[in-house]
Amino acid sequence: MTQDELDTSVGYVLKRVQSALRAAMDAALREHGLTTPQYACLELLDQRPGLSNADLARGAFVSRQSMNVVLRGLEENGLVERPAQAAQGRALPVRLTAEGRERLRRAHADVFAIERRMVGVLDPERVALLRADLTRIAEGLGG
Repeated sequence: MTQDELDTSVGYVLKRVQSALRAAMDAALREHGLTTPQYACLELLDQRPGLSNADLARGAFVSRQSMNVVLRGLEENGLVERPAQAAQGRALPVRLTAEGRERLRRAHADVFAIERRMVGVLDPERVALLRADLTRIAEGLGG
């Protein structure tokens, strides 16, 4: 692929945006003692307490094995808790602790500041169109 082809490739530009967003989030979250996957996990648990490891992995776009590592780190830091045994089946529902909620609250402000900066170069109508277009693109790819 030539440089001109790269510059006009939607996929390449999306990856460039994703990479820049991830770098900005990693830097901001480091100040809160969190990684981006840990933050995603905390956000998911705040919205839907009791999710299983598999549900969290899907929502955070990581493998189940990676989510096990994420959860172990969050547990060791007292940010989430899981029962020792499943009430039914094999899934161990995960919940935020009070410290997890507080850490999420503080990190949330920084992450949303990054989002505002990212879309701040566009007017609100363009942001709405971009969101709708990206949603359609993801659905078109089965995601």
